[in-house]
Amino acid sequence: MDVLSEALGSMRTGRPASIRTEGRAPWGLRLSPVSGAGFHVVLHGTCWLIPLAGSAPGPRPLCLAPGDVVFLRDGRGHILADDPSSPVTEPEDERYSQGPPIGMLTLGGDGARTSLLCGSYHLDQGRPHPLVRQLPELIHLPADPGSHPELAAAVRLLGAELESPRSGSDSIVTSLIDALLLYILRAWLESRPAEGAQGWAAALRDPAVAPALAAMHEDPAARWTVESLAARAGLSRAAFARRFAALVGEPPLAYLTRWRMTTAAGLLRDADLPLSAIAARAGYGSEFAFGKAFKREYGVAPGNYRRSRQPA
Repeated sequence: MDVLSEALGSMRTGRPASIRTEGRAPWGLRLSPVSGAGFHVVLHGTCWLIPLAGSAPGPRPLCLAPGDVVFLRDGRGHILADDPSSPVTEPEDERYSQGPPIGMLTLGGDGARTSLLCGSYHLDQGRPHPLVRQLPELIHLPADPGSHPELAAAVRLLGAELESPRSGSDSIVTSLIDALLLYILRAWLESRPAEGAQGWAAALRDPAVAPALAAMHEDPAARWTVESLAARAGLSRAAFARRFAALVGEPPLAYLTRWRMTTAAGLLRDADLPLSAIAARAGYGSEFAFGKAFKREYGVAPGNYRRSRQPA
């Protein structure tokens, strides 16, 4: 079971929003905070990412080069500019033109050109998965030859489709941007040194914890116990529980309950199933027990949660 895909899938609430930004020096663009997670891909040229005072993802401006990718976990406000000293403007409608394959924002003077793909992923930050919560506020993945070949290939494909749109570009670009989030996070997780890695970066490749996580995601309704999960890991109950909590950030059965409720919430939003069926898929033998557990986690009864998430 692909734990990374499921963890992100549990938070995603819509398609990503994206725009191509074309700047010619001197230029600067102030970007307000967004709901979800932001990203930038440098397709051509160079630029600076400058944190805004009071909401900075990093202490100092960050210089970006061609092929670099930036992920902002909480969609914090920031500035993009060709130089930290350049004048800054707000996005303006008259500088916007519609695709294909996506819209374009143009700004600046007549100097050196920078081309970026900018956007955001709609993630439910109200109940972030602990994997996402443990990520740094800003992830910078430099374009390093030989590193992250799949991410680099996706960036090259995006650049080619945006520079020279052809038949099918609309769907290709949309699919590539959708997959880019997984490429970014996989690249960052796999770039953590094996020795000394902590948290989910270590949990997803730990020989004891990773199989237990995969088992819980594969079948959340199973009657898992710490003993049965420890047996799969080949560890004693106490050793497994300590190792799991140290890496994941909570005890095994606490995470199991979290994932069961996350699974149930997704079914309530997206599936036309009776509550009894959802309760069974979440590992509960009765609607009453399921309702109590769900309300404890989400603060509302399952039926009320379902109605609140349905379109008006």
